[in-house]
Amino acid sequence: MTRQSTTGPLASGALRTRTRLPALTAILCASAALAGCSSGDDSTAAESTAPTLTASAAPLSTAPADPEAEAKETALEVYQSYWGEMQAFYADRDGTSKGLKQYAASEALSVAENDAQRAHARNRIYIGKVTVSQSTVTGTDLEREVPKVTLSSCLDVSQWQPVVADTRKPVDLPTGRLTKYLIAATLEKWPQGWRVVRDEPQDKRC
Repeated sequence: MTRQSTTGPLASGALRTRTRLPALTAILCASAALAGCSSGDDSTAAESTAPTLTASAAPLSTAPADPEAEAKETALEVYQSYWGEMQAFYADRDGTSKGLKQYAASEALSVAENDAQRAHARNRIYIGKVTVSQSTVTGTDLEREVPKVTLSSCLDVSQWQPVVADTRKPVDLPTGRLTKYLIAATLEKWPQGWRVVRDEPQDKRC
């Protein structure tokens, strides 16, 4: 800043300004204490009140999905849905296996279709519920041409009852039959998605 001369007409005014400066500075500092006011150089005050900049957090990295874990999870879900459709298929004498084909194929689909057709031809349907529990993955082979997953489950058919379709009268069943047993399933990944291709009771209690 250019220093003004203390001689001439402005000398007395400049003197009054210098004598009032400390008092004015004190008043401004008191009224704006939070602003870091200072009687020193303006640049120093600006530096002391400037906000501190921090580096933004780095974006979280997304780990790639685990193909094997994904296959296992999908196979377990498909197997539960498969038995849901099995219940609906066996309960409807005039129904089709269209819904079941979304979850079953090959041997498992053929066995279900043939067995249900025989029951329906004898005027029988199955009502109630099948409970699938303790499902675990016993093997995976995702490198083969048609990837597959094998499961072991506990199947409870004690509440799944064959009845006469017209009267809903229960059909007599052999005494001592297994109603809760282990069952081994094989699922394959077809172009349309995962399908149950084999479902084999193990004749072992669970």
